[in-house]
Amino acid sequence: MRITHNVRLRVNIELLRTFFDIVDAGSLNRAAERRQVSQSTLTRQLRALEDEIGGPLFERSASGVALTATGHVLRERMTPLLAKFDAALGEVRKLARGQSAELRIGYIASAAHRYLNTPLAALRRRHPEVKVKLLDLSPGEQIAAMRRGEIDLGLLGLAAALPDKEFYVRRIASFPMLAVLPSGHPLANVSSLTLRDLRSEMFIGAQEQDMPGHNRWIAQACRKAGFRARFLEDAQSLSHGLSLVVTEGAVSLIPEYAADAKTPGVTYVPLKPSTLRSDLFVAWQRGRASDAVRAILAEIFAKPAR
Repeated sequence: MRITHNVRLRVNIELLRTFFDIVDAGSLNRAAERRQVSQSTLTRQLRALEDEIGGPLFERSASGVALTATGHVLRERMTPLLAKFDAALGEVRKLARGQSAELRIGYIASAAHRYLNTPLAALRRRHPEVKVKLLDLSPGEQIAAMRRGEIDLGLLGLAAALPDKEFYVRRIASFPMLAVLPSGHPLANVSSLTLRDLRSEMFIGAQEQDMPGHNRWIAQACRKAGFRARFLEDAQSLSHGLSLVVTEGAVSLIPEYAADAKTPGVTYVPLKPSTLRSDLFVAWQRGRASDAVRAILAEIFAKPAR
């Protein structure tokens, strides 16, 4: 018997609760007393559920009620589903009250050691009840995950604008851009250079789904500098981009904090003017923030932005 094919989606959760109350009580009369409704009301609810199921769920006798074969299958199949429903509803209600003890954080690894590790350590000391789930995601992946409700908060760096109409967004810090050159490049030993100095170079870009707007931002900056940017390839990650600089003899632009990634064969050169910058943001879901989100935000902004 495949009861799940017979139970249509319009079955009311409260009708299922009525069914389980009758199962637990063993009689319609006792179940009605527990629910504080009349027996006639309970009978109507049971009949409505049986109509939706397509058959009787109980056999009635003078001593009470007993489950039919259909009733046994309904109890077996619906017990775990109703428990999951109640648990999920409880979590949603906690979140609505700002009481969620789970915190799902997306982050970019190149910035985490500076701006996330210390706040997380403080959060664990002050709020040991909070369960933290960390996901190493590109900025684009974080934005998509927040749209799907899969993360509560993201630590992401973008030169392009963030969708602040969708999320709450706050800047943590702003960084000058660096040119990444092969170590043997003629410009690798200069103290600084301008974007125009790179007009004859091929650029390593970034995939749009990972770094939304990054290539457009570079192209616009190069146009302002008087030349058209030429892209050789879009990197799949920061480490892949640095490897392409070495293997292809191309150049890349990265924010200063990403230069902590030590890669043999590349040299970082400050880019002038310093007005060419990239921002590091924290973004979180709109609506009432949970206690856990407010706690980690307090730790992240405990000190002035560096």
